[in-house]
Amino acid sequence: MNRRMVIKVVAQFLVVVTITVSLSFLSSALWRGAQEKIPERGSLVFANDMTVSAFGTANELPNPVLQQVFGLSRKADLERPLVSFGLTQKKITNRVEQSLALAAESTAKNWAKIRIKFLLWFIFLGIIFVLMIRKRIGPGVRKLLYGIAVVLFGIALGSDPSPMGTVKDAVVLYGARHVVFWPRAVAFGIFFAMVVSANKFICAWGCQFGTVQDLIFRLNRDAKDRSGLFSQIKLPFVITNAVRIIFFGALTVGAFMWALDIVKPIDPFKLYNPATLAWFGGIFVGAVLLCSLFIYRPWCHLFCPFGLIGWLGEKISVSKITVNYDTCIACEACAQACPSTVMSAILKRDRIIPDCFACATCITTCPTNSISWGLGSRAMPPRDKFEKSANQERKERG
Repeated sequence: MNRRMVIKVVAQFLVVVTITVSLSFLSSALWRGAQEKIPERGSLVFANDMTVSAFGTANELPNPVLQQVFGLSRKADLERPLVSFGLTQKKITNRVEQSLALAAESTAKNWAKIRIKFLLWFIFLGIIFVLMIRKRIGPGVRKLLYGIAVVLFGIALGSDPSPMGTVKDAVVLYGARHVVFWPRAVAFGIFFAMVVSANKFICAWGCQFGTVQDLIFRLNRDAKDRSGLFSQIKLPFVITNAVRIIFFGALTVGAFMWALDIVKPIDPFKLYNPATLAWFGGIFVGAVLLCSLFIYRPWCHLFCPFGLIGWLGEKISVSKITVNYDTCIACEACAQACPSTVMSAILKRDRIIPDCFACATCITTCPTNSISWGLGSRAMPPRDKFEKSANQERKERG
C-alpha cells in the first residue's frame, strides 16, 4: 500500500469521526433529552398512624407513585393509614424504589422521537430488503446506505433507542430494582422479531453504532470492496463469541450483585451524545472506531449483548444468505471477500455459523451469481464440493 493511499484512508477515517462527533454534539443539544438514570434516595420517612397522603408529603412522592405503590383505586384511599395495606416498611420501600425507577425511565424518553425512529427503521430496512433480493447493493451503494443509517438513526435521532440498549438496560434495571420497563421489553421484542424475520437486519443496517463501524471498515477496502488496503483481520468466531459471552456474564453479575452497569462508562452509543462521554469512555470508543478499520465490527462481535442474543435468533431466521451449489464453482471468492469468517461457514457448512450482518459482499462478489438473499433454508453442499480446494490449501501449508 503506497503512502498516498495510507493518507487517503486515514484522512477519510478522521473526516467520518469528526463529522459524526461534531454533528452529534449539535443534534443532542437540540433534542435536549433528559438523562436516564436510576434515582438515588435516602431513607424513607415513616411514622405511626401515617396516612398515604402524609407519607407522600413527607417523602415528596407524587400521587401516581403512591397509586402504584399501594394500588390505590380512588382518591379517598389517600387518607387510609399505611398499616391498613398490610405492607412492611421494607416492602413499601422496595415498591417506591421500583416505581421511581420506572418513572425516571419514562421521563427520560422522547416518545415522539422514538416513534419517528421506529417508523423510519421499518421504511429504511424494507427498502434494503428489496435491494438485497434484487442484488442491487454494490460497493458504492453499500457505503451510501451505511452513511444514511449513521446520519439518520445516530446523528439525527440519537443514541436511544438502540438494539443493545434493549438488552443492556433491561438487565441493569432488573438487577438493580427487580422491575421491568415494559416499553423497552416491547422494543426488544420488535428487534428480535426483525432478527428472526431477516437475519439480524436491524444490527446490519439499522443499529447506529454497528453501521458506523461498518462504514469505517469499508474505508479500508479496495474499489470492489473485496479486500483490505491495510491488512484486515478475521478473528476466529470461537474467540469472539467466547469474549462476548464472558462480557455478557460480567454485565449480568455486576447488575444483580452490585446494581452496577459495566457498559455505562464505555457505552459506544454515547458517540451520538458526546457530552455524556467521560475521558475514559472517549478513549475506548475512539479505540473501537480505529479498530474498525482492521477488524469487522469489533463491538458487535466482542461485546454487544444484543449481538449475542441476536446471533441465537439468527438460527431460526426466515430469510438469509443462501448458496446455489448447482452453479457454485467452489472458487471461494465469496468467503475471501467476506469481512468475517461467516461466509466460509455458510458455504461449507462445516462449523457453527457466526454472525451474518447481511452486508451483501458475498452476493456482489460471486462470479457465477450463485449467492442470493431470500426465504427458505440453506442447502448442504455436496460432499466433495470443496475437497479440491481443501487439498490445495493443505499443500500450500506444506
